[in-house]
Amino acid sequence: MIEDIKKTLWATADKLRANMDAAEYKHIVLGLIFVKYISDTFQTRRDELTRRFADADDDYFLHDVDDEMLADELEDRDYYKEVNVFWVPEAARWETLRALAKQADIGKRIDDALSLIELENPKLKGILDKRYARVQLPDGKLGALVDLVSTIGFGESGDTAKNHARDLLGQVYEYFLGQFASAEGKRGGQFYTPASIVKTLVAVLAPHHGKVYDPCCGSGGMFVQSERFIEAHGGKIGDVSIYGQEANPTTWRLAAMNLAIRGIDFNLGKEPADTFVRDQHVDLRADFVLANPPFNISDWWHGSLEGDPRWVYGTPPQGNANYAWLQHMLYHLKSTGRAGIVLANGSMSSSQNSEGDIRRAMVDADKVEVMIALPGQLFFNTQIPACLWFLVKEKRARQGEVLFIDARKLGSMISRVQCEFTEEVIDRIAGTVASWRGEVDAGEYQDALGYCRSVALDEIAEHGHVLTPGRYVGAEAVHDDDEAFADKMQKLTETLCEQMAKGAELDQLIRQKLGGLGYEL
Repeated sequence: MIEDIKKTLWATADKLRANMDAAEYKHIVLGLIFVKYISDTFQTRRDELTRRFADADDDYFLHDVDDEMLADELEDRDYYKEVNVFWVPEAARWETLRALAKQADIGKRIDDALSLIELENPKLKGILDKRYARVQLPDGKLGALVDLVSTIGFGESGDTAKNHARDLLGQVYEYFLGQFASAEGKRGGQFYTPASIVKTLVAVLAPHHGKVYDPCCGSGGMFVQSERFIEAHGGKIGDVSIYGQEANPTTWRLAAMNLAIRGIDFNLGKEPADTFVRDQHVDLRADFVLANPPFNISDWWHGSLEGDPRWVYGTPPQGNANYAWLQHMLYHLKSTGRAGIVLANGSMSSSQNSEGDIRRAMVDADKVEVMIALPGQLFFNTQIPACLWFLVKEKRARQGEVLFIDARKLGSMISRVQCEFTEEVIDRIAGTVASWRGEVDAGEYQDALGYCRSVALDEIAEHGHVLTPGRYVGAEAVHDDDEAFADKMQKLTETLCEQMAKGAELDQLIRQKLGGLGYEL
C-alpha cells in the first residue's frame, strides 16, 4: 500500500515538473511536503484540544465558554509547544494555501506562509526555502503540485493516525530524496546516501543511546535510520541527541526539514558551514559518529588548519581530505565512542603524501576496528569503489586485532545501474561484527574464507598497513566435482553443439513463417 502511494505520488510529481531541472525542483516538492506535514500535525492537535475542552471528564475541560472564547483558547501557543507541535499561523495553514492554489500568485503566497512559520517558530529560522514566487514552472503546475501534496494526509485523528501520518510523510519524503538523487545523477549523490549503506553503518554501530554526530550530514539520512534502529529495538525517539553539520545551505535545509518531519530534535549548528574551518561543535564528544563524506576532495585545506589539534596522527595532505575526515571523527568521539565512515577504496591502501604514515599511526594506535569492502554500483553519484571504516577511541575487546569483511559479492542489482544490500546481507554483516566483538547472544565468531577474518596488527604491519579486506580474507573455496577436465570439456562441447543446432532449427522456422507473410530475410 505505502509503496503504491509513494510511486504514484512520485510519478505525478515528476510529470508536473515538465522541463524543470530536478536539482531545483526537489526543493519545491520537499518544501511543500514539509509545510503539509507541520500544518496537518497542527490541525490534529487543534482537533484534539477542541474535543478535550468539551469533555467534562478531561483535565482540559472548559466551563461555560462561548464560541469566541473557545476560538481564543485554541490560539494559545502553549498548548502546541507542550507536545512539540510547530505553531502555524492561520494564513500559513495548508487549507488556506490549498484554497488559493489556482491563483496566479500562489508562489508568493507560499513564500509569505513560510516567512510566517519561521517567524512563529525560531527553531525553523533560516531553514525554509522561500523560492516559490520565482519558480520556473508552466502556468498552473505549482497549483497542481499543491493539490497533489494535499492527497497525503491523516485519515482519522488520534495518536495512531498521528504516527501513521508522520510515518507516511516521512517515507514519502525519503522516497522522493532517493528518486531525486537518481534523477540528478552525480549531484544528487552529494546529498543522499543510499539507504542500504546507511542501514549497514547503523546496524554495525548499533546506536541505542547518547550523542550521534554526522559532520557532513547531507539530507540527514544517517539520523533518520538511527532513530528507526532505536525504535526497532525497543527504544524511543529522544534516546539519542542529534548533532550534525553541513556546508551546502540548501542541503542543510533539507536535513533540518527531514528531521523535523519526523519529530526528531536536532542541532545542525547555527548555520551551514565548512566542517574543517568552522567546526560548529568544537566541544562535542559523541557516542557514535556516522558519516559519508565527499570522496577525495582536493580543495579542502585552509592555512588556519596548520597545527590543528585534530591531526593527532599526522597532518592530512592538502590535496585529499580523506584522512582529515577520519581524524576529525576520531577527535569528536568520547572514550567509549565508535565511528562508521564511508570512504573511497583508495583510502585503505594509498601511500601518497602523508596518508600511508597517518594510516600506520592509526592502526598501530589500535583505532581501527572493522574494515568492510563494498560492491560497486551502490551510489548514485560515482562508480568509485567504496569501503566502510569503523573506528574506536579505545578498544574494549579484540585489542590488537582488526576484523576484515569482504562484501564485494554480496550486493543485489535492483536496476541496470544500481546495486544494494538486502536486509539479510545487512543482518549477516552486523551479526559477524557483533560475534567478533563478543557481544551477548551474538554467537561464536569464526573466520570464513573469502568473507571475513580477524587479523593481528603484526600481520597488517607486514602488509605495509594496507587495510584492503581482499588481501586478508583469502579466496572463497571453489567447489570441485572431481570430474576430469577432458570429460567435462567433452560434455560442455556436446551441449554447445546441441544448442547451436537447435538455434539453427529455430532460425529456419522463423524464416519460413516470415516467408508465408510475404517477407524475406
